[in-house]
Parts: sequence; C-alpha cells; structure tokens
Amino acid sequence: MPLSRLPLLAGAALLAVTLGACTTTAPSSTPAAVETAKVEPQAIDEARALARDTAQLSGAARGENESRIERLLANLDNESLARVAASLPEGEPLYNYAGRALLRRGLPLPRPFDRAAASFGADDRPPADRDGYRPPQRLAVLLPLTGELAVAAAPVRDGLLAAFHGETRRRPEITFYDTTAGAVAAYDRAVAAGSDFVVGPLNRDEVDAVFRRGTLPVPVLALNRGAVDPPAGHVSFSLSPEDEGVAAAEYLLARGARNVLVVANNDETQRRAVASMRSRLAERGGQVTAVVPNTTEDFAAFAQPATPVDAVFLAVKGSTARTLVPKLALAGLGDRPRVATSQLLSGTGKADQDRVLDGIAFPAETWTNRGLAGLPSADSVASRLPSARGAAARLFAFGHDAWRLAAYLEHLARRADGSLEGATGVLRLDGFGNVQRTPAWSTFNGGRPVPLSDASRG
Repeated sequence: MPLSRLPLLAGAALLAVTLGACTTTAPSSTPAAVETAKVEPQAIDEARALARDTAQLSGAARGENESRIERLLANLDNESLARVAASLPEGEPLYNYAGRALLRRGLPLPRPFDRAAASFGADDRPPADRDGYRPPQRLAVLLPLTGELAVAAAPVRDGLLAAFHGETRRRPEITFYDTTAGAVAAYDRAVAAGSDFVVGPLNRDEVDAVFRRGTLPVPVLALNRGAVDPPAGHVSFSLSPEDEGVAAAEYLLARGARNVLVVANNDETQRRAVASMRSRLAERGGQVTAVVPNTTEDFAAFAQPATPVDAVFLAVKGSTARTLVPKLALAGLGDRPRVATSQLLSGTGKADQDRVLDGIAFPAETWTNRGLAGLPSADSVASRLPSARGAAARLFAFGHDAWRLAAYLEHLARRADGSLEGATGVLRLDGFGNVQRTPAWSTFNGGRPVPLSDASRG
C-alpha cells in the first residue's frame, strides 16, 4: 500500500519554519583546465559520425562508441571544445556529447541541449514561477521503507520531506510507496493512483528494472545510476563514487596535474572511484602512474618513476590517511597536491589527530561544507533529526535535492545556463537525462574540515 504518513515525518516537518524558498543560480566561470590539442577537423568528423551511429546502437557497442566520442572530445582544449559545440547545428547528435564535456569542465553551454522531451511532464501543470519553479501536482516517491535498505532510505526520505515542507509556494500531494516487494510494481501503483511524477527508486538494480520497462507513462527521477541509460523524458540523479572520481580528475587537471599516484584500499566503492578517475585522466591526456595499496610502508619506489608524480589521489578513509601522510612525506611526495574521496571524513573528528590531514582536498556537500540558503545548518538539523547525523547527512542532502530537481527539471532542461545550488553541490542536467553534480570542496585546517575557497568552481 502507498505510505503517505511515515515515522519522522513530523520531525522533518518541524524544519519548515526555518526553511526558505528554493532559488536558482547560474554557473560561475571556471579557470581553464590544462591545455590539450587544438581542433583537428578529421577528429571532429569522426566524432560526428560516431554520434550519429550511436543512436542506433545498444549495449557494449553503444558504450564503445560513446567512449570513443569522449576521448576525441577530451583531446580538445577548453576554447576549442566551446567553439566546436557552438558550431554544431540544432539536432546534431554530437552536440549533447560536446555539451556534457563542457559541463564536466565547469564551462557554459552555447545553447540548451537538444532533447526529445524537455518538459518532464510539466506541460499540464500551472505556469512556472519566475525562477522556474514548477512542481508536480501529484508526486510519488519510491523508496525501500522496510527491510535492510530502509536504513539508507530514511535520511533520503527525511531530506526530501524537509525541503518539501520548507517550500512556501504551491506543493503537490505526496505519497510514498515501498519498493521492498519490487520497484516496478510500486511504479505501477503510483501511476494507477494518478501520480504525474515519480522520484525513485533508490537501488541500482531497481533503477535498471524500471528503465528496462520500456514505455513509462509518468516521468521518473531515479535516485541512482544503473547500467541502463534513462529513456527520453526521464532522469537519473546519483551520489556515485564514479562521479567523485571524475570530479577529482577534473580538479587536478584544472590545476595542471597530469601524472597522479593513487593510494587506495580494496573497498568496492573506492575501486569504482579510482577507475573513473583513471579513465577521465586518460581521456584528458593525463595518467595514473601507479595504484598502490594503502598497506604500503615505503613509497620511495613510486616517488621516482620514469614519469614524475604531479599529485596524489587518496581513495581511503581518514583514519587510514593519517598513517599514510607521513610515509608520503618521507618519500618526497609531501609537497604534491593531494586529493581524496569524500570517505576522507570517515574515522575523523579529533582535531589533534587530524592535523596531519591539513591541506588534503576532498569533495563535500555544499550544505555541510558552507551551508545553503533556506536550509538550517547541518548541526542544527542533526540536533533534531537522527537521520541527518554523521554520514547520513550526505543522504539527507541528497533527498533535499531530489525534491528540488522534481520542481525545477523543466527549468534546467530548457536553459543553457540552467542550474540549481543544491545541498549536494551545483546541479545541472545533461542532454542524456543525467544530473551532473559539481561538489563543493573542503580541506582540513588545524585538524578540522573547512571549505576550500571557491574550489567547487574550479
């Protein structure tokens, strides 16, 4: 059965008195990344041909084509990439790939993406407000409300409810559906009940099951990124480790680092972040010099390879990083830029011990990093809601942004400069139905996490 009244709903609703209305902002400019090759007409011709063919492909063949397109575009410097994108006519399949590459570098689009469906079900709603706010009329949220995954779903649910109750303008009727017995069945119940927009599901396999369904009569904002691309008119939003790897690569490339030593544990999440970071570096002309286990005692052999090390990427928890930093310094790598995944915060909290982490950059949520207009501080919310404490704060912020995306998707889709200042970062929508998230960046100073000034914008 649909669940419209949930535990902790009242707690989330209490936040409404201090929550403000949503706002939108345009993306800021980003300093130029490392220079790569200038435009080569034959490479662009090849990319255009591949993009035209890709629409007819699926599975591995489609993936190979798209990887080749990304490599060809990655060889272009920022100025050349922007010029190529601006020169492509409307309807040219390559434009969506070029535009996505621009977004990943923090660069503006010359025009909105070419889309088969840009309204995401908004055509039958009341007109949008001046800032683009145009929420659904009957919103369904698909989450695992019982079972093992309910623990992870609770902060997502409460973050969404907090943002929902904090909105002072018109709001939809909202109903929650438990996906424990199957996300596709939950989607069908939501559609049968008259929902005009669906947020969820959360599990990757469930997202694939829904997107493989074929015809989906009601637009979906999936809360994960699976193996199946969102069908036209549907969207995927994720806090995936792959996105963190891409963000780390772009962060380093923008600062001139091309040869990166990776120190990682064997956790699946960290392996995925490392793989995406390595791939993005390779696409942009950089490389991973070595992937070294976090149990390594002596890094001297990795500090003097044939290719010098420009930076170090730490895919480890903070408690592990504390033991690694002195070893890296002994090997002569202490003065290199150091970037980590968001797991750097795990196992920290004692300033006297964490001072050794000073200067390491890591991606963070805007809300926990420097606060977000209209949302009480993370400490304030955590004092009232257990589901917003500690590591759960990230999922709370994710749920907050899911509501905002549901209300602003049409705005993001129709504008070249469409963006949202979300709790998890700056949110933009690419031409393939994926939300691109630019995180805020933090570092340690005196053993305490602090915002890294303007790092989220390059």
